[in-house]
Amino acid sequence: MTLPVYAKIDLNTGKAEPFFINYNYYRKYIGGKTLAARLLLDLSPKGTAALDPAALIIINTGPLNGTGAPSSSRFNMTFKNVLTGGIASSNCGGTFGIMMKRAGYDGLIISGKAARPSRIEIVDGQITILSAKELWGLDTEAVQEKLPAFYGKLVIGPAGENLVSYASTASGERAAARCGSGAVLGSKNIKALSAYGTRMPTVAKEEKFHRFIKKWIRFIRNHPMTGDALPRFGTPGLVNKANASGALPSRNFQYGHDPDADVVSGETLAETELTRNSGCISCPIRCERRVMIKNAHNGESDDREIKGPEYETAGFFGPNIGAKDLRKIIELNYICDLLGMDTISAASTIAFAMELKEQGKADFGVEFGETGSLEDVLRKIARREGIYSDLANGSKWMSEKYGGKEFAMHSKGLEMASYEPRRSVGMGLGYAVSNRGGCHLNGGYLALLESVGVLSTDAQSPSGKAELTVFMQDALEAVSASGFCLFSAQTFVPAIFYNLGPNHIVTRITGKIATYSGPAVRALLSIKPLLRFNSFFLLPHAEALRLVTGFPLYTGSFLELGERSYNLERLFNLREGLNAADDSLPDRLTKTPQPTRNAKDATADSGHVPSVSKKTHVVPLEKMLRMYYKVRGWNVEGIPKKQTLKQLKIETGSTGY
Repeated sequence: MTLPVYAKIDLNTGKAEPFFINYNYYRKYIGGKTLAARLLLDLSPKGTAALDPAALIIINTGPLNGTGAPSSSRFNMTFKNVLTGGIASSNCGGTFGIMMKRAGYDGLIISGKAARPSRIEIVDGQITILSAKELWGLDTEAVQEKLPAFYGKLVIGPAGENLVSYASTASGERAAARCGSGAVLGSKNIKALSAYGTRMPTVAKEEKFHRFIKKWIRFIRNHPMTGDALPRFGTPGLVNKANASGALPSRNFQYGHDPDADVVSGETLAETELTRNSGCISCPIRCERRVMIKNAHNGESDDREIKGPEYETAGFFGPNIGAKDLRKIIELNYICDLLGMDTISAASTIAFAMELKEQGKADFGVEFGETGSLEDVLRKIARREGIYSDLANGSKWMSEKYGGKEFAMHSKGLEMASYEPRRSVGMGLGYAVSNRGGCHLNGGYLALLESVGVLSTDAQSPSGKAELTVFMQDALEAVSASGFCLFSAQTFVPAIFYNLGPNHIVTRITGKIATYSGPAVRALLSIKPLLRFNSFFLLPHAEALRLVTGFPLYTGSFLELGERSYNLERLFNLREGLNAADDSLPDRLTKTPQPTRNAKDATADSGHVPSVSKKTHVVPLEKMLRMYYKVRGWNVEGIPKKQTLKQLKIETGSTGY
């Protein structure tokens, strides 16, 4: 067995040295965000500020990266969350992770601060820190063009240089967008990393592995979600689904429905803007939208093809700011990518500023329905120019300065994703307990089982939501730790329900049963050691991981890996001062019932308006939280019990090295 090898890079001294992961840690924590959470907890000093030179940033892979397994190009960045003060994990599908692994390293542990703008280059095991003076100030596209061709690249843009709290990093056209990874690298004077190598990852049971992934790829391509819906419409295909269920945020989450949402939907994008599909390396799903853009950053006059917007960007630069211009969304998405800025936090913070103006609290020159000035606003945010430096700090910070905490749409400081929790209460629970803040993925993505999936539980009922959230969180954590894209797990809803459709009696009855499945899910979680099987129909990732590592991993132990991951991140947050009081949502979601749009709005021809009930709803968070803590094995204060940590074999008193 080949154990992971990391490099520890001290930017204060300019030295890099190998950092070896022992067998016990590899066996328990595998890789990706799980192993990185263990390392961050062990190696980072308590209370270190996110942008302090002593803060660590860990960039690592999982065992499946580079093996050719489907959707396995993802790499992870873990660090102190700039927006929340807790843990951050930001995932990316670019080429850097694979090339870093081929260059001889499964991960990097970076500390300190370079004396001047610098870049890190890794070539066949050799790590060199070089000057980046000529790259400083360039956008993410321009700086990558300056780096050697065929290298894996990871770079920041102007937003990272100016320490925008939600600055992202880019690898090709992919982004590790959330939590401020770009600001952390910028605070260390690191403009770029590049890697190149020829080593291939080892596979314990190579012949069986390659036979398995061929079958798995066929399974993915034949599934209606990953083989049809995502390739046809990409993630923007969720716009109309969320709008139909009242879960599409509109005007800074004031509403959950927009009569003009179809204008920015995946269906409209496919009809009017799409040039072709694309996707990450080794991904058979091909959900990326390719679109055309005019007046590229380098002055070209001809149109050029770029990556189009995802669901979150379409939702937040569309209905959530009261806008209905798909072409403008494409342009704003591209500008954010060039500047190196998370579209979710940027657009959500702008929506908050729009409501501040609407309520007479502050005026940043932005208002609902108006997009003409937003390109300039985004550039000013990235440069921290004038009053727009306030927007660069995110909506939580702004609410503490200007007021409006009840409608600052974040959890723990991280802006929430584009699902309205009053029509997806399990997603609301997920936002509240998510270790990195208002994240739908780290939160368990219950929206898939409530508001945007073909098989839906009762979206307003708290019944079973704690148990389902725990199950989904554990599953997605393990998938990510292995090196997979989380979309590869969307086959867990059987194809038969897609074929029958959401309105078929069988689909509706199954959804109703799932609403009350809490006790059954709780029983399943309690017998994980007995789940010694792997299946294409639940989590095929476990079998792929077993064949690559040689570890006896099955569905039960795979879920336990995810549970271990979630508890580790919780321990880091507790150590850094976050607690149960931070498992919260804005008052708008828990105290103010979601209003329906007025009668004039309801005449829209989207065909989805009738499904938006006249009833009003709030998120019953406290009720769900109590059950969630119980299912997690945490006490009433949200602290993992000693028995829970012992069962998960999580050390708390020593590093384990």
